[in-house]
Amino acid sequence: MMRRRATIGAMGPSAAALRAAAVVGLVVAVGLALPPLAAALRPLRERVASAGAASSSGSWGDEHAFFKRDENEISPYSWNITGTYKGSWNFAGSTNGSSRFLEFTKLKGDAVLELLSTPTKISGVHYVQGSVTFHDVLDNAHDRGVAQIRLEGVYIWPFRQLRMVANSGADGEPLQEEDYFLSNPYHLLRIFSSQVFQETSEEKNRRKNSLTYDMEKHCSVEIAAKVVRVSSNLNEGEHEKYRLEGLMESTAVDDDGECFSPILLNATSLNVEVYYNKAVNYTLMVTFISFLQVLLLIRQMEHSNTQSGAAKVSILMIGQQAIMDAYLCLLHLTAGILVESLFNAFATAAFFKFVVFSIFEMRYLLAIWKASRPLNSGEGWEVMRRELSVLYSRFYGILLGGILLMYELHNFLRPLLFLMYSFWVPQIVTNVIRDTRKPLHPQYILGMTITRLAIPLYIFGCPSNFMRIEPDKTWCIAVTIFMGIQAAVLLLQHYFGSRCFIPHQILPEKYCYHRKVEDNTNQPIDCVICMTTIDLTQRTSEYMVAPCEHIFHSGCLQRWMDIKMECPTCRRSLPPA
Repeated sequence: MMRRRATIGAMGPSAAALRAAAVVGLVVAVGLALPPLAAALRPLRERVASAGAASSSGSWGDEHAFFKRDENEISPYSWNITGTYKGSWNFAGSTNGSSRFLEFTKLKGDAVLELLSTPTKISGVHYVQGSVTFHDVLDNAHDRGVAQIRLEGVYIWPFRQLRMVANSGADGEPLQEEDYFLSNPYHLLRIFSSQVFQETSEEKNRRKNSLTYDMEKHCSVEIAAKVVRVSSNLNEGEHEKYRLEGLMESTAVDDDGECFSPILLNATSLNVEVYYNKAVNYTLMVTFISFLQVLLLIRQMEHSNTQSGAAKVSILMIGQQAIMDAYLCLLHLTAGILVESLFNAFATAAFFKFVVFSIFEMRYLLAIWKASRPLNSGEGWEVMRRELSVLYSRFYGILLGGILLMYELHNFLRPLLFLMYSFWVPQIVTNVIRDTRKPLHPQYILGMTITRLAIPLYIFGCPSNFMRIEPDKTWCIAVTIFMGIQAAVLLLQHYFGSRCFIPHQILPEKYCYHRKVEDNTNQPIDCVICMTTIDLTQRTSEYMVAPCEHIFHSGCLQRWMDIKMECPTCRRSLPPA
């Protein structure tokens, strides 16, 4: 029997469909006249039982009654059960009595079936291919476990019966439902997410030694199910909804007992339109977040619109965020190309990410670079163009190198994402080293922290995300706390000083602008910034003395230092205040 199924699996879609249709047509035509053919549809567990047990009623129902349905139910029209079914699985008994496959350490969990129904020449008979995926098969807090079995069989519409067996094709052989799956966003986005968020080598090794690899060699898996139509909600429109209820049983090919206890399946078809809308809503969220990030970047650029203000901002911090937005742009564009029906939605999200990355962040990056360069009066355009070429070469080299690095280290993708979300750290270090005053606007700090967290929290934290990625609450909590700590440190530096959290014992000596000046000339001293007299008899906090001994009002010099870090009188460089 296994050899026969392997032959069917190796045939093309049309040949396999015709062969399955022919077999079922023969069964339907002479089922009443030839009882052995009806008995041949019975699962192996019943066929190996005694003759008396075979005649008794079981969980599969009576095949004779199956063929004696009312003829009035037969109609020239049949249901198209192609689609994705989501529901639950559980053992028919209290425990899993299997000694061969112990991977099912839990008694119930979620199940997803993906079916493709192809009509045959026999009216009401369809050839069906697909797969069933069992979730939560392991009783492990860190690894729920996933087992997938490929299936093929027939669906007889007049009797609402679905009979399927495990596909015995070679590992890695694609299923023959390309026409449907290559246009189904529910399946395509799952492929996309599995390629982006690939499983680790440990998971691959465990999967190779688990249920789905050995089952096709040692087990004969059969599923008998009934498909009924259920009423749809008003919100679902004209979408036809079906419920699949059945039993999966398996016996060992070598007559060594059953491979696992009978499993009950209960699943309901998903409305692809609802899933489609969920993906569109995600792209709207990304577009809205990108728009907010543009506003935050404009606010920050206005806050540091002077040469001195731009020089306080870390170029590594802006560059790291620009690389993140470039990656998001490429990912959304790739998803749009892969899923043609969602191209407009994902292309819009990719476009807004491209605007954030290429226009605003790259422009701000260039402004920071120009503000940080030492001014040389004798340098020409060729020197500046050469240095600018080096800057862009480094940026795009890091961008492409990061793609290769993530491809090679895809097993450590989440730690790499955790590292990418440390983009506030370069600014924190720069503030401490340079002792800069208020380089970032508080709205920019809080806004960017929240908007940057939205996408990863949706992908790894939302249980019903459209990419069907298992939630990882531990990672989500860790990255949220990590980003919150970075934002809190930046806000402390903004309001209490860049070195407020560092012990004074290890701080380097800092120049004191508010030092006492002895006025022995009795001549008034004017502030060259506001052109008014400075009263040296007042408190030292009212005036500031530069290292070059030039004196200014405190407010005047602080506003000047926000523009240029040089003395207004002699153009000598000034230390941080």
